[in-house]
Amino acid sequence: MNEINDVWMEIPRYVNYGWGGLWFSLIAILIVLFFSIRLVFIINAASDLLLLFSLYLPVFVFSSFFIYCIRRVLFEPRGAPVRFNRKRQKVYVYEYQRSVWPWKRWPVVIKVFDWADIQGERVQLAGHADWGHRIYCAVCKPGTYEVVDRFVLAWTVGNLRDAYGLWSHCCHYMEARPVPKNPLLTDKPADWTPFRTVRWPSDVERESTTATGMM
Repeated sequence: MNEINDVWMEIPRYVNYGWGGLWFSLIAILIVLFFSIRLVFIINAASDLLLLFSLYLPVFVFSSFFIYCIRRVLFEPRGAPVRFNRKRQKVYVYEYQRSVWPWKRWPVVIKVFDWADIQGERVQLAGHADWGHRIYCAVCKPGTYEVVDRFVLAWTVGNLRDAYGLWSHCCHYMEARPVPKNPLLTDKPADWTPFRTVRWPSDVERESTTATGMM
C-alpha cells in the first residue's frame, strides 16, 4: 500500500522485471548510435543519394529506439496505482497509454468506476516471470455480469494465497470492515529513475482523497 486511511486507500501496481534489460539496451543503442553518426560524418555521401539514405536510415531507427528506451526507463510511471475511495464507493485507476512509437505522445488516462460494478478475476498465466498469478477487476454494466472494461489490480503479488489476499483486502476495505494497516509485501522493485513518475491530475487528486461534499 502507498496510503490507507478511513477515506481512501492506494495500492501500487509494480512490474518487478525488465528495467535492468532496458538500461542495458539503452547503453548498447547509445554506443551503436555514436558510431553510426560518426560514420555519417566520415563518409562523404552528399553526391550519392542511395548511400546517403542507407546511412541515415539506421541513424533514424537507432535514434527512435533510443528515445523509446529513454521514455520507458525515466518517465514511465512506476507502480501505476489504483485508489479506492470508501466514502464515495469509487475506484480510480491510473493508466499509462504506452505506444511502440517513441515520437507519439504517451498520455495518462484516469478511469473512474463504481465499486458496485466491479468483479474480481484471478488469472494464471503459464511461463511468466511474475509467477503468473494476476488479479483483474472486471467492470460490468450496472446490475449485470456483462463486462465493459478490465484493469489489472496486481501484475505480481507472489503466490496464489497473496493474490486472493489482495482482493479480499480491497473488498473488506470498501465494505468498511477491519483490515491490516501494514502492507504484507514491503519490497519495492528497483526502477532507477530520479523522477516522480506518478502525477494525479489536481481535480482527481481532490476527488479521490476526500469524502462526498468535501471538494
